[in-house]
Amino acid sequence: MTVQLNHTIVVAHDKRASARFLADLLGLEVSPPYGPFLPVEIPNGVTLDYMDSPGAITPQHYAFLVSEDEFDVIFGRIREAGLTYWADPFHSRPGEINHNDGGRGAYFDDPDGHRLEIITRPYGSGG
Repeated sequence: MTVQLNHTIVVAHDKRASARFLADLLGLEVSPPYGPFLPVEIPNGVTLDYMDSPGAITPQHYAFLVSEDEFDVIFGRIREAGLTYWADPFHSRPGEINHNDGGRGAYFDDPDGHRLEIITRPYGSGG
């Protein structure tokens, strides 16, 4: 058997709002609840299982590899929603995208401060 990431838990103050936020931007569906989790399945079979947490949330980073066409659509949704986006993970280049490895990338935050990223080329793939 090959090792594959199957799922990860994403803590949120409102799992429904956070799952819907991600699904709407990426053009995905929120799956039915599974126990305390509200999954959003990514097309490669990995699920982000949102779970409510009343306490402080430590921001995590989630990067999504997308095609050039998908980038255009998702980035359009980010701009349409009026979200702040950055070209870098340190939030020092607001309102810009990057062109790392000959592709395009952008960072934006979800409602709980998780750092989300869309990229069209894997890091280190050249350019």
